[in-house]
Amino acid sequence: MKAGVGRRMLTRLLMPVGVAETAYPLLAARALRAFGDGYVAVLLPAYLLALGFDQLDVGFLTTATLAGSALAMLGLGAIGYRWTSRRLLLSAALLMAITGFSFASVTSFWPLFVVAFVGTLNPGSADVSIFLPLEHARLAKAASGNARTALFARYSLIGSLSAAVGASAAGIPSWLVPGLGLSLIDGLRAMFVLYGLLGGSVWLLYRTLPVIKVRSAPLSQPLGPSRGIVFKLAMLFSIDAFAGGLLGNSLLTLWLFERFGLSLGEAGTFFFCAGLLSAGSQLAAPAIAQRIGLLNTMVFTHIPASVCLIFAAIAPNLEVALALLLVRSALSQMDVPTRTAYVMAVVTPAERTAAASFTAVSRSLASIAGPTLTGAMLASGLLSAPLIACGVLKITYDLALLISFRRLNVPADRG
Repeated sequence: MKAGVGRRMLTRLLMPVGVAETAYPLLAARALRAFGDGYVAVLLPAYLLALGFDQLDVGFLTTATLAGSALAMLGLGAIGYRWTSRRLLLSAALLMAITGFSFASVTSFWPLFVVAFVGTLNPGSADVSIFLPLEHARLAKAASGNARTALFARYSLIGSLSAAVGASAAGIPSWLVPGLGLSLIDGLRAMFVLYGLLGGSVWLLYRTLPVIKVRSAPLSQPLGPSRGIVFKLAMLFSIDAFAGGLLGNSLLTLWLFERFGLSLGEAGTFFFCAGLLSAGSQLAAPAIAQRIGLLNTMVFTHIPASVCLIFAAIAPNLEVALALLLVRSALSQMDVPTRTAYVMAVVTPAERTAAASFTAVSRSLASIAGPTLTGAMLASGLLSAPLIACGVLKITYDLALLISFRRLNVPADRG
């Protein structure tokens, strides 16, 4: 009896009332993808440095991953309407598997650059991959009103928790080296093989999705009555994404390596704790949004997080910097589910796939240049500059968003 009650409580926690069962495979796939992204973001700079590349090379390769994601989403908007979302998701999962296996076997810069460009590696804390608009559009059909906001919060929560566990797994190569007599390079390669296997598991989950006949509209097609709103949101989101591109998890890991000499295991532990804090905050996001609105939740949790980032850049020691970064983690991701719910709420149901694709493309395009700039700043010895620039730009974005949409603040329960 108690076990049955426990299962029902766990189900209620993970899945809000009013959500269709078609959301389950998407949430499970999100968990596997985020787990892989969590440790890849930490291991990527260590792997590239171990291969003999410098900080600028790390920046270039990280930029390639973002540029490839942006191009893939542009392709999704241009010709993706020819296929069902299920087929597109299956193709993306297959590409994820190929990416992991290829990264484990390639060591030269230009082949790695090509794999990074066409593959699915996600070097940041935010998911800017082709999976995102496809999953968002299908999730939006699985719920409405408050249930939709809660569903997107669970989607983000599961992603954050899984990424946190993934980040803690970044220490596995260090444990394998003495235990199995492997080199560090071999241990790192094994983790990319695991990433490929995760892609195969995601493919199996997507196979269970029902076929939806409605197909994605091309971005060249007018959005309709919400076109102006979506364009303005996309421009503002691009500022936030450019700032985020300056300091994704891979680059923040590189900064911690360079500034404080943090070890790989210590970095994994930090990102695990940061991920737990982000996950917990996203559970609170729907309740806060129901009280003060989606827009206010996005803005008034984001600004203090950016202030913490700026102060972390000039922190006198590692302990203070990590404490500020952890506070930032507890606040900075509350806008993720509310931002998604806000976009879905301000457009008509028929425009949701196009709106999700358009705003995701703008974020991906804007984030492309950030990693290369950060790599150049770190290589030049300007260690604090990326964090300060990221914080200032994000505060600018928040204020511009509030000013532009304060009269269009959509209630959290709008269907």
